[in-house]
Amino acid sequence: MRNFAFYRLPDEETYTETEQLHGEPEELHDICELNGKDGFVLAPFKVSYEYPILLIHKDREAVHKVRTTSYRAPDFRREDVETERKSYSAAFSTFHRKLTEESFDKIVLSRLTVISLASPVELKELFLRTCNMYPSMFVALVSTTKSGIWLMATPEILLKGNERCWSTMALAGTMKKGEGRWSDKNRREQKCVADYIGDCLHDFSKDVRVTAPYTSGAADLVHLRSDFTFVPDNPDRVGDLLGELHPTPAVCGLPKYEAQKFIEGNEACSRKYYSGFAGAMSPEMETNLYVSLRCMRIDGNKCELYAGGGLLKESEEHLEWEETEAKMQTMLRLFSKEL
Repeated sequence: MRNFAFYRLPDEETYTETEQLHGEPEELHDICELNGKDGFVLAPFKVSYEYPILLIHKDREAVHKVRTTSYRAPDFRREDVETERKSYSAAFSTFHRKLTEESFDKIVLSRLTVISLASPVELKELFLRTCNMYPSMFVALVSTTKSGIWLMATPEILLKGNERCWSTMALAGTMKKGEGRWSDKNRREQKCVADYIGDCLHDFSKDVRVTAPYTSGAADLVHLRSDFTFVPDNPDRVGDLLGELHPTPAVCGLPKYEAQKFIEGNEACSRKYYSGFAGAMSPEMETNLYVSLRCMRIDGNKCELYAGGGLLKESEEHLEWEETEAKMQTMLRLFSKEL
């Protein structure tokens, strides 16, 4: 299997192709080890020896124009949705009980759905189709021997910038476009994420600025978003900062480490590289890292699609299920014949 990444930054007309020609991607087992690293990063939700951080070195790199494509992905069918729904219901009860017991202020419950394809996809054409369909999102196709093949179209910046100025965001709360006003639940969820990120940044910078929450679109959905800009006290500590930020409450929960451990032990599926982060790192140029949302793992004629949602005490199961269904449409629409 080739070790490579195609990635397109939001609103750009070009994409970058990075390939490691010699050996396997570097495996890291602590996020702090990313200090000073250069390459394309694929990090999991929870770092382990089974799912390490992978660093693809830039043996070959090229920039290409994003071209239009008439590619039509193969027909597909979703596997046992009824069983999937029952599994989600049981998991929701387990997670929600912890919220009512006040073990967590917030926790994120994710799930996956499996689709079977009539034939394998043409990876590069599918990547270009994703770029065309979602011009304002970070799109990446990543392939390594260790991780397999992942495709994502994500709206959420984890960390970007250069040695002088950096930015990140707090993105939480979800509605379909035109659905109405933000609920108190969504506002509290977003504030939870923003407060956490602000606290993390103040440990690494004396100059942190944040915007008021505003509505930000992502495909057919909208989210509440606050933008952070800051000047790092020490630009060489990017890995340390990433270790504090990841996983944010937007994909995990609070308290962070207790929520992450509970998720690992109680979700019906392993997240693997879903809700980790991905993107290019460079200590001398620019770093652009995004949370791995709206993504799927491609394995021959099968794809695993992941989605999740933040739960609070007042969360209702049917609404949370509908939210994950709406998020999965980002990937499912790639197989639509109507576009």
